[in-house]
Amino acid sequence: MIERLPPGNPAELYLRISYTDSLSGTPHADTLERWDVAVLHAQDDFAVGSMVFYRVHLDRGVHAAHAMEDESEDLAEIASVILDAETGYFTDEVSEALEYVGSALLVMDRVTLDEAWRGYGLGAALAVEAIHRLMPGCRAVACSPGVSDISRPGRGSPERQHGRRNDRGSAHQPALRTDADG
Repeated sequence: MIERLPPGNPAELYLRISYTDSLSGTPHADTLERWDVAVLHAQDDFAVGSMVFYRVHLDRGVHAAHAMEDESEDLAEIASVILDAETGYFTDEVSEALEYVGSALLVMDRVTLDEAWRGYGLGAALAVEAIHRLMPGCRAVACSPGVSDISRPGRGSPERQHGRRNDRGSAHQPALRTDADG
């Protein structure tokens, strides 16, 4: 059996994390922050992937659940599961499961890795590194489960490709990670 190797040394991958105040001038500017993460290879400084995170401030600006709903359908799905629709704060059930270490929520919205780099566990490892750098001040990290590979034909409906719906068409439960989870 021929072992498939990544196109470069994974130890030479690094993250470039940037925040651009693209929501400035909107009602959501104080509530949502979009963080873009480029996955770069040191050899030629070329991009091999990207990630998008949102830091959601539950204690400032507009109602957090409404801000997430207005930003995207994916964020609205997460908000509907873990935030109280009336208050915009964590539901009682979610709040009880969390230690009080901050007042924000970090949402991992997208993780993309070039096809040649997939299959080595790098996406998860890089996402964990980005989370550790972005989560100070956050009580929890959330994401919707699913794998998205729209580059391959025949991978199912657009909803399944984006990992947002199951076979019956109902919403997946977002994953919630607390700092106590390690």
